[in-house]
Amino acid sequence: MDLNDTPEQASHRQEVRAWLERHGEDAPPRTGSYEDSAYVDARRAWQRRLAEAGLAGVTWPEGYGGRGLGPMGQVTVNQEISRAQVPGILDVIGIGMLGPSLITHGSEAQKSRYLGPMLHGDEVWCQLFSEPAAGSDLAAVQTRARLGEDGTWTLNGQKVWTTNAQFASYGLLLARTDADVPKHKGLTMFIVPMDAAGVTIRGLRQISGEAEFNEFFCDDATLTEDSVVGGVGNGWGTALTVLMFERLTIGFGSEGFGSSAQLAASLAADPSARADTDVRLRLGEIVTELLAVRFNGYRALTTLAKGQIPGPEAGLAKVTTVNAAIGAGELIADVLGPEALGADLQWSYLISFLPGLKSAGGTEAILRNTIGERVLGLPPEPRLDKGVPFSELRAKEREAVA
Repeated sequence: MDLNDTPEQASHRQEVRAWLERHGEDAPPRTGSYEDSAYVDARRAWQRRLAEAGLAGVTWPEGYGGRGLGPMGQVTVNQEISRAQVPGILDVIGIGMLGPSLITHGSEAQKSRYLGPMLHGDEVWCQLFSEPAAGSDLAAVQTRARLGEDGTWTLNGQKVWTTNAQFASYGLLLARTDADVPKHKGLTMFIVPMDAAGVTIRGLRQISGEAEFNEFFCDDATLTEDSVVGGVGNGWGTALTVLMFERLTIGFGSEGFGSSAQLAASLAADPSARADTDVRLRLGEIVTELLAVRFNGYRALTTLAKGQIPGPEAGLAKVTTVNAAIGAGELIADVLGPEALGADLQWSYLISFLPGLKSAGGTEAILRNTIGERVLGLPPEPRLDKGVPFSELRAKEREAVA
């Protein structure tokens, strides 16, 4: 594997670096509260400037406002944005996950209507998948969409852990449209206006003090016929596309969760930590894991560059990254003590926020099961729901318990 830029990549890198050097001083702060409308508006405006410069949606086809450069082009942009110490796009979920899924499964009318405003930050999107009883087992969603005689859909249910819902314009929602078939087959994906009548958003306050996640309730919300993405009953295939891009997004952007350079610098500032062999050993293990994630990401990028799709092994990046970053936070807390949670320290947010990422993008247990079964070829766990209509699952579960 040659990790050096090709002449074309070097030219693109210089173009990106030059633009950021000219305009980086105009960028908003890299961090801020998403409950602050002024900060969100500033990040929207910055995303618009990035999009106009061709630095957002780099992998999107040119016909939809992107650059069509492939995954290495996006990596170059990410690296240069990090080097310039400016924020990237606001709507990572929309640009990185939902936009590519709309490009893959959406109608031409949907692409024409939604992709431009999404790319430029005019309309932020959120992902409406998880529910109180359907997180790791996503196919068990119970939010219902019923088709009326006039062609509209009536939506009822609840979603949870929804990032950016408080200022999103639209959400991509997975709902059950047929309970009389096995659970993976009776699902449909919908575009939901977040200001629709019957939609309620409630923030979920975290231990960090922020309310970055939200609950979403829909009570007899009406959706038009053209809200369906990918066809009625094909929601599971569309959802898998979103989840694939989600895991790639988490994995490829992952070292920022626990930068080895920042970690080493923080520990080096403490004389006792520098001399502690246990601290140095733990630091070495964490850095090794993060380096493994980086090079595993390069391997996945090579797969993408060849026109192939990374398999379930991509989930390893997410598992390793989050555990290494949590280990980094624990190491800092052990060295600095209660001071590590001070509001003015960069590590306080990491320590309080990262444990929740063990569930984001698929829980660690589910990802390990997937890797064990589909990568290592281990026997699958027994399943009571295979081939059983969703409407009969509760009865089957009660029989199993009895």
